[in-house]
Amino acid sequence: MKLLSLNLGHRKAVEYTDQAEGVTGIDKRPVEGPVRVAAPGPKGTGGSGLAGDAVCDKRHHGGDDQAVYAYAREDLDAWERTLGRPVPSGAFGENLTTEGLDITGARIGERWRIGSEVVLEVTSSRIPCRTFQGHLGEKGWVKRFTQEGAAGAYLRVIEPGEIRAGDPIEIVHRPDHEVTVQLAFRAVTTERSLLPSVLAAGEALHPEELRAAREYVAKYGS
Repeated sequence: MKLLSLNLGHRKAVEYTDQAEGVTGIDKRPVEGPVRVAAPGPKGTGGSGLAGDAVCDKRHHGGDDQAVYAYAREDLDAWERTLGRPVPSGAFGENLTTEGLDITGARIGERWRIGSEVVLEVTSSRIPCRTFQGHLGEKGWVKRFTQEGAAGAYLRVIEPGEIRAGDPIEIVHRPDHEVTVQLAFRAVTTERSLLPSVLAAGEALHPEELRAAREYVAKYGS
């Protein structure tokens, strides 16, 4: 398992975002050399966990609990076959394009060591938005991406440091519950009746999703 590509984005003016200034950092491109990774601060004020990576809409993106976004090269390859066009690393707005790592099946709270310093923890799946659809230029993309269910994972920074493309990835902790990235994604999108089941991930779950699950249980029971 390794970090195949390390991708950063810069502020770019587009027509397909709801961000107040009309800019987005979703267009990530591979970079060479080391990049510093650290917790960016709370959502709303903190941006990306990667130095030099732009997060323009801090209402919905960035912050400690979604500091880094990872997507598997294997899933990008599957989308290439489905879409019939190249999907380069970084095209989904991911910071980390991985190889040999099952991100869809990763468990909430799972920890990865990348290189010799950095440890990241899986918190949630990515929820597709209008900006993502506009960036890809695919009609009905939000629905299509949601139906496929290979959403990639957001991660928080447990141990900061530097990483670079080619670094090995090691799973250093795998929780004993069964709440995977895919299950969490389905619970907050198409199958909300699954929300009680994600509570097994506890405080490792993204706080917004943990709150949603608790509110569901309070209203409908488990």
